[in-house]
Amino acid sequence: MPIGDVETTPAAAAARAARHTAEAEKLAAQGLWEQAYTHLRAAVRLHHLAGSTTAAPDELDRLRREHAEAREQSRRDSLTASYNRRYLDERLDALLTDLADLGDDTVRAAGICVALADIDHFKLVNDTHGHLLGDRVLQRMVSELDAALPDGAFCARYGGEEFALVMPGRALADAVRWCEAARERVAQHPWHELHRDLRVTVSIGVAHSDSRPTDVERLIGAADAHLYTAKQAGRNAVAYRPERTGLVRLAGPASRRRSIPQPVRTTG
Repeated sequence: MPIGDVETTPAAAAARAARHTAEAEKLAAQGLWEQAYTHLRAAVRLHHLAGSTTAAPDELDRLRREHAEAREQSRRDSLTASYNRRYLDERLDALLTDLADLGDDTVRAAGICVALADIDHFKLVNDTHGHLLGDRVLQRMVSELDAALPDGAFCARYGGEEFALVMPGRALADAVRWCEAARERVAQHPWHELHRDLRVTVSIGVAHSDSRPTDVERLIGAADAHLYTAKQAGRNAVAYRPERTGLVRLAGPASRRRSIPQPVRTTG
């Protein structure tokens, strides 16, 4: 029975299938998933020729599951289980490259909002209560931020005690409202469960990109500039810049009790 230019018997086909399966295992262990799939697909064909209909397909299914699990783990921060910086950069770049790829006119019209959230005085938390408690604060912070986000949005650990909140297809006003809700959730969280003297707040800077071309660095830079403003204005605040005024403002109660010196440090 020919396979390409090779004449084979069922026994020979089974032997070749076993070699392809072994090679697939080796490649998968190295993270070379596409090459591993190529060998497993060859093994499936050979198993069919050898009269087996289950072994290779089962191996292929298992490898696919392992690939999916490994891919998901590579996107996650090991401490907080939020998305990591690698996923943030890849996903945000894809969203900004072509908003039309999302296939939704509402998304294209609203654009994308990105916020940077930074835990206030986190170094003091670590210095006072220790890094183990600081780690638990980071984990709870992710839970609170995630709970405040709308469908389709995601949270990623940007670095240290800083998190990025990405909200595709959301107008700036809506994103500010969700970020203010997140800030309030954090402020009202029962942090005393971790330590009776513990109090944690977060400052957030929100930036928006419409359908006009931009890049990840520019958008993150704008969010970081507004975060800087929130910190300078006393922390525990959300800062943003409405297009209609071009002036950075604070959201929620902070807007009524604090002033922002203008102009502020911002890139867009």
